[in-house]
Amino acid sequence: MKNVNDLIESAEELANRGLSKGEIADELNVSRETASWLVEKSGASGDTAVVTEPRNDGSPHDIHVDWSAFGRDSARLTYAGQAMADLLSKEGKEVDLTIGIEKAGVPLATVVARELDTDMGSYAPAKHQWEEGDIEELGGSFSRNFATIRGRDCYVVDDIVTSGTTMKETIEAIREEGGNPIACVVLVDKQGVDELNGVPVYSLINVVRVGADG
Repeated sequence: MKNVNDLIESAEELANRGLSKGEIADELNVSRETASWLVEKSGASGDTAVVTEPRNDGSPHDIHVDWSAFGRDSARLTYAGQAMADLLSKEGKEVDLTIGIEKAGVPLATVVARELDTDMGSYAPAKHQWEEGDIEELGGSFSRNFATIRGRDCYVVDDIVTSGTTMKETIEAIREEGGNPIACVVLVDKQGVDELNGVPVYSLINVVRVGADG
């Protein structure tokens, strides 16, 4: 994707396929607020609006990250996962479980789990159900097809930190299941966080805004 209009078209396509705004945010690697704005601008909620830069229409300030060059190639994805595993290995902890946040975090977590010789878990966050309103009213879930959490030290893997809400939700969900999150790792951190809910966060790439809005 090269510009905002491409994102609007993608949001329209995903909305027409029945994805929630939270799922659209996940697919496009943007915040929920940005996903809502994109859907509103698309033909999925009226006439399609062509957006030119600069724009002063109340759109959210966000950064779209397209990491599909990794995602579409298994070798590249493996290399990225190996680099993420290397970041976690600096923790020096005896961790035996890696939790991938669905959807995009799971393939990365699979590589990390293999590299660090841990079991594998999967968490579906509340945002996949989100359309409007307070996301706190929704709940995520761990897949029963993967390893259980209770009593285990865990690593948490996702593709991108946008606001930190999903990562914090996952950390709390692990603790509620009796697990102990040791560290998190992502491909890209849009917030520049060092820790969330007392858990260190590592990233391959940090995005820093420079300018009046940064």
